[in-house]
Amino acid sequence: MFENPDLALVDWSRAQFALTAIYHWLFVPLTLGLSFIVAIMETIYYRNGGEEWKRMTKFWMTLFGINFAIGVATGIILEFQFGTNWSNYSWFVGDIFGAPLAIEGILAFFLESTFVAVMFFGWNKVSKRFHLVSTWLVAIGANLSALWILVANAWMQNPVGMIFNPGTARNEMISFWDVLFNEVAVSKFLHTISSGFLVGSMFVLGISAWYLISKREELLAKRSILIAGIFGLLSSLLVAYTGDTSARTLAKAQPVKFAAFEALYDVTQNADLVAVGVLKKSEKKIGDKDLNDFVFKISIPGFLSVMTGGDQSAFVPGINDLINGNSSQGIISVAEKMERGKTARNLLNEYKTAKQNNDLMRAEGILGMFRDKKFNDEYFRYFGYSFISKPEDVIPGVQVSFYSFHLMVILGFYFILVFALALYFLFRGTLQSRRWFLWVALCSILLPYVAGEMGWVLAEMGRQPWIIQDLMPVSAAVSQIGSGSVIITFLLFAVLFTILLIAEISIMIRQIKLGPKH
Repeated sequence: MFENPDLALVDWSRAQFALTAIYHWLFVPLTLGLSFIVAIMETIYYRNGGEEWKRMTKFWMTLFGINFAIGVATGIILEFQFGTNWSNYSWFVGDIFGAPLAIEGILAFFLESTFVAVMFFGWNKVSKRFHLVSTWLVAIGANLSALWILVANAWMQNPVGMIFNPGTARNEMISFWDVLFNEVAVSKFLHTISSGFLVGSMFVLGISAWYLISKREELLAKRSILIAGIFGLLSSLLVAYTGDTSARTLAKAQPVKFAAFEALYDVTQNADLVAVGVLKKSEKKIGDKDLNDFVFKISIPGFLSVMTGGDQSAFVPGINDLINGNSSQGIISVAEKMERGKTARNLLNEYKTAKQNNDLMRAEGILGMFRDKKFNDEYFRYFGYSFISKPEDVIPGVQVSFYSFHLMVILGFYFILVFALALYFLFRGTLQSRRWFLWVALCSILLPYVAGEMGWVLAEMGRQPWIIQDLMPVSAAVSQIGSGSVIITFLLFAVLFTILLIAEISIMIRQIKLGPKH
């Protein structure tokens, strides 16, 4: 276990997982957002009995169903990859990581799959109230599925609520509630589902704009824009708020990632927040001051200190300080963490040897150390650093982190503007005459997907080299299989997912052109 793997195997395993995750996230956010929009529309139909609202609900529900069916396939493959490609990881933390995934399958997935049949096929077969409840339960179930997946992912970013058992070399959960209410999980869940609401809203807004451009289904389009505009504006504001909360959380839980997405290399007070900028260099060299320079940048003075510490006097650690350490700020160097991690790892090996030699006294002594909170806080929490070759290896790709973060933020403000203008023009009665804006809305459908993918690039690439923050690097988590097998399945998945994506887009376009049934 934890042997040094073939680097090609690690890279191809990462590529395969990234491929599946990227394709999966093309389907998930629309499911999250469109499910609630459909539920809101059906609620209005339930209250006023207008057949036009029923017709509108059925139309958007059909598009939801197309996306839902194809999204399920990629999600199932994604979960199976933990066992096939990342068996060391699954062994090391399976008792913890598997719990939220099991809950997701048993509770959330079954909830939405049970009532989705009623939602699609229950019209005129069940009461209006029961059908409405079923639609809401599908929306709630879809978002509960996201909750448990995000709880599992957040634990990888900030492992809490567990204790290490040297006898099995596994981490065991000791507090389910610590895992569930992990501060990273809370902020990640709220930020992710609100971004899904934004995707659904922009999708409805853009398609409705196309109908107005084509001078078709104008009543349906205007009413859909009303719902999507209000829901989208609220969602985009929530995305901005939760994004700010997530950044504050990352500053504590993953300070190197936080420093990377601001390209901050040196600790400072009154730290500026870079709103827009172009990095000067890409090399990652500790102590190279040029790395802190930009070709150009627009900054908000002191805001980074305010955001992380509450005032401009707050220190914000940079990459150099997080790697080399800063005793005045209580920051331990990576070299020291590597030594502490090796101490924990050597004790684990000594425990195994003691058990093999039937030295029960020494084995019990080591077992007691691993159960001691002080030892865990000072040594085992850095267990993953024992696999690191040199301190610089814990620096993620600064350019990838910086640009993905800032593109996501810029698009976030753009979405607020688009939804605000949509509602303004709609209430002024000038929406149809603003053809330029209708084209902007139509062309903006893809942008929330770009922002969402950039968010996941930041989340996953920004925490490299860790698969579990500070406890296990990616290189130690991979299954000991041939890289050729991974390459073959990568190519197969690439072809399969591309076919599924093309199929969904084709079916969606065909359905949109047909329009709602009369």
